[in-house]
Amino acid sequence: MVDRSRGARISSDPSLQIRGLNVFYGQSHALQGVDLTLDSGVLAVVGRNGMGKTTTCQAIMGLVPASSGSITFEGEQLVGRSPSDIARLGIGYVPQGRRLWPSLTVDEHLRLGETNGRRAWNRERIYHTFPRLAERRKNGGGQLSGGEQQMLAISRALLANPKLLVMDEPTEGLAPVIVAQVEEMLIELADDGDMSVLVIEQNIGVATAVSEHVAIMVNGRVNRIMDAGRLAADRELQQRLLGVGRHGEGDVNVDIDPPEAAEAPVRRNGRSRSALRSSRAAYISNPVLPTRWSQPVDEELTRQDTAMPAASYTSAHAELHPLTLDGENVVLVVGTFDTKSAELKFIRDELASAKVKVRTVDVSTSGKPSGADVPPHQIAAYHRKGPNAVFVNDRGAAVREMTVALQSWIERQRGIAGIISAGGSGGTALVTPAMRQLPVGLPKIMISTVASGDVRQYVGPSDIMMMYSVTDVQGINSISRQVLANGANALAGMVKVARESDIRQRRRARTTTDLPAIGLTMFGVTTPCVQQIVKQLESSFDCLVFHATGVGGQSMEKLVDSNMLTGVIDVTTTEVCDYFMGGVFAATEDRFGAIIRSEMPYVGACGALDMVNFGARDTVPENYRHRNLYEHNPQVTLMRTTAEENDKMGRWIGERLNQMNGDVRFFLPEGGVSMIDAPGQPFHDPEADAALFRALEETVKQNARRQLVRLPHNVNDTAFSDALVSAFRSLHGGQTTRRRITR
Repeated sequence: MVDRSRGARISSDPSLQIRGLNVFYGQSHALQGVDLTLDSGVLAVVGRNGMGKTTTCQAIMGLVPASSGSITFEGEQLVGRSPSDIARLGIGYVPQGRRLWPSLTVDEHLRLGETNGRRAWNRERIYHTFPRLAERRKNGGGQLSGGEQQMLAISRALLANPKLLVMDEPTEGLAPVIVAQVEEMLIELADDGDMSVLVIEQNIGVATAVSEHVAIMVNGRVNRIMDAGRLAADRELQQRLLGVGRHGEGDVNVDIDPPEAAEAPVRRNGRSRSALRSSRAAYISNPVLPTRWSQPVDEELTRQDTAMPAASYTSAHAELHPLTLDGENVVLVVGTFDTKSAELKFIRDELASAKVKVRTVDVSTSGKPSGADVPPHQIAAYHRKGPNAVFVNDRGAAVREMTVALQSWIERQRGIAGIISAGGSGGTALVTPAMRQLPVGLPKIMISTVASGDVRQYVGPSDIMMMYSVTDVQGINSISRQVLANGANALAGMVKVARESDIRQRRRARTTTDLPAIGLTMFGVTTPCVQQIVKQLESSFDCLVFHATGVGGQSMEKLVDSNMLTGVIDVTTTEVCDYFMGGVFAATEDRFGAIIRSEMPYVGACGALDMVNFGARDTVPENYRHRNLYEHNPQVTLMRTTAEENDKMGRWIGERLNQMNGDVRFFLPEGGVSMIDAPGQPFHDPEADAALFRALEETVKQNARRQLVRLPHNVNDTAFSDALVSAFRSLHGGQTTRRRITR
């Protein structure tokens, strides 16, 4: 063994550090949470064929995408960089298989790789180290023996004088005398201290001679890091771990966490061994350890409970990779590249031609190789149960879980300038939920075969632009070329205008102030109330009124979630009626959720909680046709809520008011909750209203900050709207200089 203390590199960061690295080939999990640290000098990695050694090298060099995890070189993140960028940072690579140009001579190869200036490694030193190359300097790469080609591949990497050299099987195919030369060269590199080396080796003698510690890979993981001297001397251990002398006899059973591993502990993201076992359970549901050639795990197995909580996978393994390293916002082209590659790449090229920075995101579930900037497995890593919850044999289940993973991935991203996709009904259903996660105002275009029909389920409360594809999204033709180009250029225009508008707003902000935006909910039967409020506040606030038709309330809360509203006056909570009784303007389970999440001060009322909305009279469900019905217009029929229904709604709303941590003022209009709930009007029912108010008062935990306010007025009386305005001003301090926040 050699003393590695001389000439050691002085740096606060390791030369190479790999943490939680996961890589897939199709549906096979090649690298499974690899952790490895090379501070300086030489580190050898050994393992049988198919254990993931070459994949580790390729992931370091950016030749295969990492689905999750990190790789740092002297503190610089490598994941997400191109191979050329990684090489420019100072990392050299000797690939398995040599990869030489048959038509170039030895000397021409070396001239291409040689750097200017007086450097440690130059052609003269190469020829001195490998005399055989000097003899063959005029021979083409295709005229060399396998051993000579390997020497040339090593030499080419050394001539770049890298700070880190990654060598994949450098002695493969070499004669013993040349192997000895390579071994001496590696020892010399370690002694010089100018270059760190990660060497992948099958030759145990070389591995243990050049490095004090040896990392052993088993089934896509670093099984242990142990003393090289001990491994060199223990033939039985070599056979058990590496199958030395037993090739062709089948796989050797290996204890994944043997007791002797404690002699050279490797800290894995600060987690204990028991935590590691738990994390493995998330993606090893079968009792047989997988290799890169393993078949996909059965869907039922992937759904079994494991020792690790389901929600912990993402935080532990799915590291956030920046969309761009220069900080400039990018447009995402998202879709299933296994079936829509031509169309999505066409959109990408159109955007690039329009001088828009673009990244492709593949959400395929077929397991086919992906050439996208963000491959499917990087998205799948954000599923709360890990990637194996996405890549299952059932296509429908796979698409459903990829939809969930994409939502989780996209809500964690920063630097998105816009998003566009193209697809049929399946692709539309997969991508649009993620689009809805993005703030209102950020450009979103979905080119879809279903865009000419009812698109409520896809658009929801967001501002997604649905564009009909006319022809099927299946190849490029005279029609699709124009439609896809229009979509791409429309998005490019929106992104450019938004960028220019942002610049103008920043300049204008020095001298002017925008009015802060607030949201108000209105229905036809609460219009006078909202109009009176707007009249009083419009000089101080930008009043955004939302029609309470189910999606209206969702849209207002979407803006709250997007941090684009200063406050709300939620006069008309009628969508809760339709949610409970099956009306056509129903809220979702998340009504009031944005207020709870934002902790924003909340002013609300019982506006129009006396009615459920249906279509024309003949569309009213049979079980409701005996009820008090009112034909608002030929297309809308209203049904009066009962005391029992009001009690149920009051308790549901009250529970949500209790979850609000901001100040709350919720108003109860004793004179009627709508225009037609006044004395003499068709829905006037004091008993039903009383049940609503009583349920709220029994449910809401009132205190100094959370209050119910009873008033003896109809919701549309001036005194009632005055009270709402007064409460709103008191909670917001009457400020008019707070700027609206946009993204």
